[in-house]
Amino acid sequence: MPAVSPIDPISAPAPALGPPRLPARPELLAPAGDWECARAAVENGADAIYFGLERFNARMRAKNFTQADLPALMEFLHRRGVRGYVTFNTLVFTSELADAEDYLRAIIAAGVDAAIVQDVGICRLIRALSPNFPIHTSTQLTVTSAAGVDFARDLGAQLVVLARENSIAEIEKIQLAQSETSPFGAGSPYPASSSPLPLEVFVHGALCVAYSGQCLTSESLGGRSANRGECAQACRLPYDLISDGQKVDLGDRRYLLSPQDLAGLDVLPDLVRAGVASLKIEGRLKSAEYVASITRVYRQALDKICGGQSPELSAKNKSFAAPSPPTLDSQLSALSPSADSSAHYELQMAFSRGQYTGWFRGINNQELAHGRFGTKRGVFLGAITRVSGESITFRPAAPVKPGDGIVFDAGNPAEREEGGRIYQVEPARDASGDTMLRFGHGDINWSRVRAGQRVWKTNDPALDRDLRATFEGEKIRFQRPITLEVHGHAGTPLTLIARDAHGHVAQNTSTILLAPADKQPLTTERLRDQLGRLGGTPFSLGELHNRLEGDVILPVSELNRLRRELAASLEQLATQPPRWQLSSGTSVLSTFNLQPPTPPSAAPSTPELIIVVRSLEQLDAALTCPGIATVYCEFENPKHYRDAVQKFRTWQAESVSVSASDSQVSTLSSQLPPPPSAATVWVAPPRITTPGGEWIFKQVPP
Repeated sequence: MPAVSPIDPISAPAPALGPPRLPARPELLAPAGDWECARAAVENGADAIYFGLERFNARMRAKNFTQADLPALMEFLHRRGVRGYVTFNTLVFTSELADAEDYLRAIIAAGVDAAIVQDVGICRLIRALSPNFPIHTSTQLTVTSAAGVDFARDLGAQLVVLARENSIAEIEKIQLAQSETSPFGAGSPYPASSSPLPLEVFVHGALCVAYSGQCLTSESLGGRSANRGECAQACRLPYDLISDGQKVDLGDRRYLLSPQDLAGLDVLPDLVRAGVASLKIEGRLKSAEYVASITRVYRQALDKICGGQSPELSAKNKSFAAPSPPTLDSQLSALSPSADSSAHYELQMAFSRGQYTGWFRGINNQELAHGRFGTKRGVFLGAITRVSGESITFRPAAPVKPGDGIVFDAGNPAEREEGGRIYQVEPARDASGDTMLRFGHGDINWSRVRAGQRVWKTNDPALDRDLRATFEGEKIRFQRPITLEVHGHAGTPLTLIARDAHGHVAQNTSTILLAPADKQPLTTERLRDQLGRLGGTPFSLGELHNRLEGDVILPVSELNRLRRELAASLEQLATQPPRWQLSSGTSVLSTFNLQPPTPPSAAPSTPELIIVVRSLEQLDAALTCPGIATVYCEFENPKHYRDAVQKFRTWQAESVSVSASDSQVSTLSSQLPPPPSAATVWVAPPRITTPGGEWIFKQVPP
């Protein structure tokens, strides 16, 4: 029987959390709204998936998983070398904390690899329940700077999902702020940190028009809170634009609030260079075909960037090992995803409202939201040049074939759009390049179709079949490499050691002793051929280190047995859930102060005057009012804050001098509002502060 190595880390309780290490190869994190999507992600190369349960997740409209699913789901994921993260990313009310605690206990006990959390209180509740269960702060926590990362660290987080609005340049600055030696020098606004946190970014999928997804529009218009997992997607609707009381003619651009979808494929090398630890694909409401397609495209691109070369023989140590990788810069410069039209085609066919690099390259709001539509379109084919009978003529910008689904863009949200499946394609017969498409009789109302309309390819049945073939059924299609070591010499058993990427180690020894070989010894080539037959398992053979001494031989049947049993042992080790520490006994909520603040027993005897000003001119007017207690400055241009604070201090000093000479102060002070010396001034910084924005705080003199 195979013997499990004693250094296997999962057979013991999970260790206390230490400073995380930033991986050289980013994790690819895929969405899973149900079991089929989970299989699609795993079989197409996801390193991890994220999913929601029945409550407390930001996609309540998804099918989602249940608490009862957790043990089987985590066993499936871990068996396949994939991590699973639960989305616990909604705001939680005090009345729900008891249920939230029950959910968290089930999540931790099931061996889930981390929880993605938005609510600060839930972060603290998790830490009260478990000192070492990993917390990943959600993008909805709106971490946009190094200070935000420090805040997440103080909450006990092990990874930070940055806001989608961060550019690559800003991500690099946040990373630099976490380095052991800050490159900005002494007094830098980016101090060095002793425990850098891995950073995760969204790399593909839908974008919210609200900052970091914190939208109140859905709640305001329809009573469905986006921060409670019930977004009604009000941003995807057409709107009118009113300027100076007049309705503006928008033409076909009425989807004013609907951003294009994020597609970070073209900037993937820059994200790797920036040291991003995890690349997240949006889409828990999307189909399994979408999950398979997007995961597959980004898996292939990442492997190309990070060096997924085939193993080569190293004669020096008789081992098959991946060659020494080229420098990262040379790999990145050699990669040009934008030239891969097939990858972009697949991304657009999976789901596309138009694709854009989002904020990765900086702010360009005109490109972010084109305004023409808010629903899936697919691949742009061209514009109709002629309508004839039940056919159209156009010059296609992408391949088309019978069976493909297309739609004719009406250019008006109030107008019904026509479309259907192509029945016949007649290629161009002259230099014009025009192609004729014919459709089934009665499928399309041709009175609604006219020359000039844009044509979009919305469905490719052949691609869908190809995608479904990657995950349907129980067959294992995506295998993860393991490292094998072979030890022994004549007269001893052969020892075989296997290691996977997660640190699991299994060991097995032959029941037959190695014998001197007169011919056909166990060369590295023969070992690789025999031990690499891992079909039907979650593993493929990566590096093989041949440590055999001398020319020896072992029956092939014994090698096959060793391989089968070792793979089974490694697979069994992988399925054992991490044993996170978990508080037992009574609820930990008793340790929290859950009582609301005590209201004042009575109204203040003297009303206070609190003023908000939005310009220096308003501040001048406000300072003529008697009895000011507080002034809030909320300026469009923060550069004026320094002048505002200085103006307030001057007024305060002059007012104190006048008050001191007023003989009535001593007799009437009990009836007067607070003196100017007690007044305070405050400035409102931007709600969002990105790297480089710290200068605003320096505008306020002490």
